[in-house]
Order: sequence, then structure tokens, then C-alpha cells
Amino acid sequence: MNQMTPPPKVEIIPSSAPFSEAQRSWLNGFFAGLLSDAPAPLSAEQGAAVMAEEDDGAPWHDQTMPLPDRMKLAEGKPLRRKMMAAMAQQDCGQCGYNCNDYSDAIASKAEPRLNLCVPGGKETARMLKALHEELEKAPAAGAPVAKAAEAEPAAAAPDPSTLGRSRDNPAPATFLSRRLLNGKGSEKETWHIDFDLSGCGLDYVVGDSFGIFASNDLGHVDQIIALLGASHTTIVRGKTLREVLREDVSLAPAPDSLFELISYLTGGAQRPKARALAQGEDPDGDAASLDVMAALQKFSSVRPHPEAFVEALEPLQPRLYSISSSHNATPGKLSLTVDCVRYVVGKRKRHGLASTFLADRIKPGDGLKVYVQKAHGFALPENPETPIIMVGPGTGIAPFRAFLHDRKATRAPGRNWLFFGHQRSGSDFFYADELNEMKSEGFLTRLSLAWSRDSGEKFYVQDRMREVGRDVWTWLADGAHVYVCGDAKRMAKDVERALVDIVAQYGARSTDEAVLFVGDLKKKGRFQLDVY
Repeated sequence: MNQMTPPPKVEIIPSSAPFSEAQRSWLNGFFAGLLSDAPAPLSAEQGAAVMAEEDDGAPWHDQTMPLPDRMKLAEGKPLRRKMMAAMAQQDCGQCGYNCNDYSDAIASKAEPRLNLCVPGGKETARMLKALHEELEKAPAAGAPVAKAAEAEPAAAAPDPSTLGRSRDNPAPATFLSRRLLNGKGSEKETWHIDFDLSGCGLDYVVGDSFGIFASNDLGHVDQIIALLGASHTTIVRGKTLREVLREDVSLAPAPDSLFELISYLTGGAQRPKARALAQGEDPDGDAASLDVMAALQKFSSVRPHPEAFVEALEPLQPRLYSISSSHNATPGKLSLTVDCVRYVVGKRKRHGLASTFLADRIKPGDGLKVYVQKAHGFALPENPETPIIMVGPGTGIAPFRAFLHDRKATRAPGRNWLFFGHQRSGSDFFYADELNEMKSEGFLTRLSLAWSRDSGEKFYVQDRMREVGRDVWTWLADGAHVYVCGDAKRMAKDVERALVDIVAQYGARSTDEAVLFVGDLKKKGRFQLDVY
């Protein structure tokens, strides 16, 4: 790390602020370096709004909890904690932070962008906007704090040593190939995707995620340009309109700012509808389906100027995927396991941005911008002898394929147990050949499968866990770590409930004691989740 001259001692946090002397000294040093170009200090009231003397944790830090419930738990907390509660609670790193650090960065004005929480979507962005306005309106004893846009220093050149280590400094990679993992008769479309990282020297650890900067579909872009009645060669932001819409802005859910713009340009009965949509209301019951193109179609009499239109859109965000390969097993190569998202709204076909980019639009040999997002608390045990239980239905198998390849490459002696499930055994058994080979070799100690569409009664991984609950308990008693990857709202909750039931039944505990036991596993890092 380069040595830097320490900033001069500046009294940014006034003596009247409600902090101890040690806290005030630390905050003064922090903000002196962070906001050296800011023209005014934080007032006592604003300082109190950002920080708190006491912090009793984050009881809302549960990705399965609805936002209104999270915000209720955060009532009475400082603004920075309310901002944290507004996040999606996944600690996925897609914003470049974890949830706590992102909220702290916004509250301290180190991060002006309020729309980086992709999993939280519009709901989170709206709540952050409201909380940020509340912060701005905090009573000031002196001059007001400069707005983030005014105080933001000029962007420094990216550090070469961080190439590919964050969304703000992506590395160049090469797309190698894709192969369909589903067989005939499957209702899904899932791809195994390979990338070459040898050109950029980027490495990773199993459990990490891979960030992809995808581009919008060109046909979709041209349809939007036609709705605007504009030329694709119109210059916006120093580029053609076509280039900007393809590479720079999101065409997915229409942002509130687009409806605000439309409300200024339309009249009659349409204006209150646009205003209502801008405020998060749903006057016609179709708000959830309104992407940018659908918004233009809904208000077809409006043709915003291309420059105003682009300014009303959100920046195009990268997409994160769990890595399904091991750098130790295949150095210089990285793999993903990706469900392709395609659906129909009305008569119009819709598609997921990154999944169809990887499935359709990028070609072998093409370059793209990527980065590795380090995992937050999702990693193999430090002791290679520790047994592991992995529960990953569907594409949730991705990190566990990586775990298995890594343990095999490093000759880790610990036992391995995989629970995998999907719809049909004949068409949806991903990586069947390699998993069965690992099983026959004895490396994959146990392989437990669950198929939800092979018979009349649906059967899931949590059902299989209960069926072999005695053995699961034995592994837990032997110190096994448990990992779950997949859907947060249903599967992960059902798996945790099954684990509690297993602990209660075979560990001779009451339900309350079993809940505490599983909670203790989480605290000790023996129960880890990678959910979305």
C-alpha cells in the first residue's frame, strides 16, 4: 500500500455532537480524509442521524423478511441502520459492498448512488431515496452539508492491482463456450458457461461470485428507439443513442424517474397515472410488468427527447453468479451454471438481461468485462478434514460443484454429502456423469437426489433430508458444516426448518432448543447460505 501524508487535523464533528471524545476523534479523522473537498462540516444533529452511541445489531438481517417488516424492526434506529434495513439483506456484493457497509457509505455521503442494490430493486431504491431525503433535511446548526453530487471528488484512476476485484475496475475475459445441461422434455433452459481468465490473470476462491457486464439486446434497443421516434445515430453523452441504450442504461423495470418525466410531458387522465406510478402506486394493476419499453407503450402519446429519456433511466448494473468451478482444479478457467430467463407478458416476449446475453448473444472468442466478488461468509472449512453437507437444488448446485472440484484437486480428506434436486431425473440431473463418477470413486461420500415432477407427489430436497435425518444428525455431531444455495424465500427457509426438525427429533431437543442449536451453527460458521 502506498504511503500517504496524513490529512490535517480538522474539527468536522463539533464538540456538541453526541459522541465520546474517542468517537469524535476517530470520526474527525475519518471524515477529514473522506470529505477533504467538502465545503461544510456535519452539524451535531446530522452527525447524530448518521451514527449512534449504541448499536444492538441488525435483527432485520434476514433475506427472507419482507421490507415492511424489516423497516418496522428498524424503527427508532439511526438513519444509517434504517438504510441497512432497506437493503435486500443478501450481502451478495453486487453493489460493491455488503449491506451494512453500503448503508454506512450512503449515510456518510461517501457513496452518492442509491440504486446499486439490484436484489432489492425498486422497493429498496425508493426507501433509500426517502431515507436520504430525511438525512438531507436533518436540522443543521451551521452551514448545510454539501450534496453528494457537489462534494464528490473527481474519480481517481483505477488501481491496477485491483483489476477484476470490484465492479468499478472490471477485467477483460474471453467467452469460451456454453453447453445445455437439460435433456429432452425439460421445462427449463440451463447452461454451463466457460470463460478464459488467463489473459487478465484473475483468480478466485470457491464460494466467490462472478460479475458479468452484459449488454442489452440490439433488437430490443431498436424497438425502443422506434417508440421514441428518434434516430439511432442521435448523439447522447458523446455516443450514439443506440450505443448508450445498448451498453449504459437499464431497460428492465421502468424507474420512477421515467414516470416523472412522462408526467411532465403528458396531459389529461394520463398525467395522474404517470405521477402515481412515479410514487410507487399501481393505478392500473400493471406496475410490476412495466419495463422501459412497456412504459413507452403505455404512454404512447409521449415521445421524450432522447437526451432527457436517457437521463431518466438507471445505469446498467452488472449481474452476479455463483462460480461453479475451482481455480485449483482448472487455473485460468472459470465456469458458471446459469438458468436462462424467458417469459411472456401479454403478447410480448421478455427475457433476462445477462442470462440471454450468455445463452444467445455472446459468441466464443468474444471479450467481456468481468470481476470477482469475494464471498461474505460462504467458504469451505479451514480444516480439510471437516465433513460437509451441501444442499443445492437446480442452479444452486453451482458453488457445490466448485467445492467438490476444489476438494478433489487439493485432496481434502473430509467426507462430502450432496443433496441435489430438480424437476425430472431424466432431463434435469445436472452434471450427472461427473457426480456419479465422484460417487463411484468414493470421493462423493453420499449423493441424495429429489425429483419434484417424477411422480404424482412433489418431493424436494428438504423432504429427502428428513428421510435420512438420523444420518444428517450423525454428520452434524461429527462436526459437519452445512451449506445451502438457492432460493431464499422458499427453499432455504424449508431446508432450515427441516434441519431444525432433524435436530429436535434425533438430537433429543425441544423445538426451541433445536432452533437455538441451528442458530449457534450459524454463529460458528457451520451453517452457511448463498441465497437469492
